[in-house]
Amino acid sequence: MQMAEIPFDTTDWSAVEPSRHAGDVGEALWRTRHVGPAENPIRVRMVEYSPGYVSDHWCQKGHVLLVLDGELETTLADGRVFTLKPGMSYQVADGAEPHRSRTATGAKLFIVD
Repeated sequence: MQMAEIPFDTTDWSAVEPSRHAGDVGEALWRTRHVGPAENPIRVRMVEYSPGYVSDHWCQKGHVLLVLDGELETTLADGRVFTLKPGMSYQVADGAEPHRSRTATGAKLFIVD
């Protein structure tokens, strides 16, 4: 990720209209901003997973993810499982390790990709 041509800006996430994304179980609400030039956009999101949420796909996109609230369980395609609590984060490169998320309690995340 190259962070270029991004002027200083602030975001009131409560004012960003959410989009709904169904999981295998539950749903995710994404509040999304795209920043930077069109040829190298960076997606910045505040994501809320409903209690019981299970992702509907194996994600291969790279992310920097920070858990703000709740608990997130992320499973890698090789079978490793990681449980993240508030204040914990992970980072993974595009195409590096397919991952899938779920949460029993619900979770609020801040994600940059």
